[in-house]
Amino acid sequence: MKRVFFCLLAMVCVLTISAQSVYENEVINNIMARRSVRKYLDKPVEHGKLEAVALAGINAPSAMNRQNWAVRIIEDQKIMADVKDMCRNSPNLICVCAPADGKFDLDAGLMGENMMLAAQSLGLGTCIQTGPIRFLTTSEKAKAFRDSLDIPEGYKLLYVIAIGYPDEKPNAHSRDASKVKYIK
Repeated sequence: MKRVFFCLLAMVCVLTISAQSVYENEVINNIMARRSVRKYLDKPVEHGKLEAVALAGINAPSAMNRQNWAVRIIEDQKIMADVKDMCRNSPNLICVCAPADGKFDLDAGLMGENMMLAAQSLGLGTCIQTGPIRFLTTSEKAKAFRDSLDIPEGYKLLYVIAIGYPDEKPNAHSRDASKVKYIK
């Protein structure tokens, strides 16, 4: 039993030392700090920051550089009023569309992660959501919202990202490191 305890203690020490050296990296720090934010200040995000987030998004990798996505960023507070409750009361919303055949959903996902990490680095909070999609794409109550998006022919609204200044600082949930295996 003592041997197991000391082995575990040694592993924790090694992991702690490894983690400390990893956290000295600005990019990895940003990744480790990002959390899904569900409460926002009542303060719209400045256009320049939304532009920076969008630019980071469209610089994500895509299959054969096809860039098969369409991004719509809602800044108009009248449009936001129609969907604010279902979008975590965020002051702004990023709508990500991809071809309806589903072949480029992964590319759109990579783009979303880039945008969320860029937002984190700018002091913004985000929460990716697929739950509201059915309502946003089918409800008569969301028709004005849908029409404002001007989604390209043959594309679908894949997910939305609530974005704004956080009014909470969520703790990290535990991660299951056993899901990673190193093949040597």
